[in-house]
Amino acid sequence: MKKLKQPTSLKCFACGKQNPFGLKLEWMNDYDKHQVEAQFELDDNYCSYPGTVHGGIIATILDETSGRAILLDNNFERLMVTLKMEIVYKHNTPTHTPLRAVGRILRDGGSRAQVEGEILLPDGTVTAKCTSILFKIPDAVKAKWGPEADEWKRTSPTPADVAACGCAACACDEDEAKPAK
Repeated sequence: MKKLKQPTSLKCFACGKQNPFGLKLEWMNDYDKHQVEAQFELDDNYCSYPGTVHGGIIATILDETSGRAILLDNNFERLMVTLKMEIVYKHNTPTHTPLRAVGRILRDGGSRAQVEGEILLPDGTVTAKCTSILFKIPDAVKAKWGPEADEWKRTSPTPADVAACGCAACACDEDEAKPAK
């Protein structure tokens, strides 16, 4: 199974390593399945009703996961913002349970994209699903990133990492891809 870890930031609520209140999630590009995924478990600090993850937290995870699907081509400069997101909550998402978030690209139009995301229980039951429209990040927003941009670059896979993954998404020949020395 070909997978490559996606970059993270410092203060992002979803992935920021220095955010004391954040989820600190990590996403992997799964090239065999053409999706991005994160595995996680949430405790009662993120609940609404006892034993149930708050719907706003679920929305955050779906937003981040579906949005990161656009990065499956390893072009991490393509990070986008969400213009519209529709969520369907199908079942309660339990706390203290291993969960998996999955994101996929439905359509990619360059500066816009349509993506989807799901939260799954260990048995494969989908607890929540979203469909989102993404748009290229405005330059005015990027200009404010400062240290966040540095962290994003620091944690992005190197060309050697991408070549070593053996994935078709990075335009390397799967049979010839070899780890960097």
